[in-house]
Amino acid sequence: MTTMETHTLAVPGVDLVYDVRRPLSASGDHRTLLMIGQPMTAEGFNALAPHFTDRTVVTYDPRGLGRSVRSDGRSDHTPQQQAADLHLLIEALGGGPVDVFASSGGAVTALELVAAHPGDVGTLVAHEPPINAVLPDAAAAERARATFHEAYQAKGMGAGMAAFIAMTSWQGEFTDAYFAQPTPDPAAFGLPTEDDGSRDDPLLSKNSWAVTDYRPDAAALTAAPTRIVIAVGEESAGTYTARTAVATAALLGQEAAVFPSHHGGFLGGEFGYAGKPAEFAARLREVLDAD
Repeated sequence: MTTMETHTLAVPGVDLVYDVRRPLSASGDHRTLLMIGQPMTAEGFNALAPHFTDRTVVTYDPRGLGRSVRSDGRSDHTPQQQAADLHLLIEALGGGPVDVFASSGGAVTALELVAAHPGDVGTLVAHEPPINAVLPDAAAAERARATFHEAYQAKGMGAGMAAFIAMTSWQGEFTDAYFAQPTPDPAAFGLPTEDDGSRDDPLLSKNSWAVTDYRPDAAALTAAPTRIVIAVGEESAGTYTARTAVATAALLGQEAAVFPSHHGGFLGGEFGYAGKPAEFAARLREVLDAD
């Protein structure tokens, strides 16, 4: 059993809101486990965090997302800024090293955190970081990203998300066959066909392009004292984020560790994207305890 408290940390340009789950009784020497995503907020870990009742687990809403209201006048989401925020959050928690489980864009942020502040993180499990630069078809991946952005700008969220799903479920490199496909129908994915008028979605707009444009510093990452484990879902094989995970692992001289389920394998049905949270948690515990 755990208790949960919600806190706010005032840092330049934003009030960061984070949740701390603490075990009811002391149990071992586990480091604090920080779970981060992007553009996903803390609620995305509601199915995973309860499986770690033997350690303190911290989740948070990144700058400008969810409850973390920004005052810096910006709308972009960069790994560098988010890593700087996390460094301040870790200091507020008592300092590093902490362990980090990071998902998707959060995994990119976590790689930047290790590169910039190597003493902050003991073990990092970076699950399917979407990084175009590591792919052999990087230019085509950027073109595919532009395709779902253009669909969003032209017809709104439903059209943009349908094109995003088409991109992230495509098997293998983005070839001419990918770009020759007809525009996907939002209704086929249960998405709205009418334009809601919004154009600032952090996933579909250009606000988060700095995440997929990120270029990891392999020298800094391999020199850091942090144990870095790049993870990939067993059901993700061949898809965009599986390919970026495998390629990022290779950049760091390792093989990606296989985890249950898919890109959202730790989810318990949030966002209509159910995974296998119990199995995922068991695998994560195994990897963390191997330190």
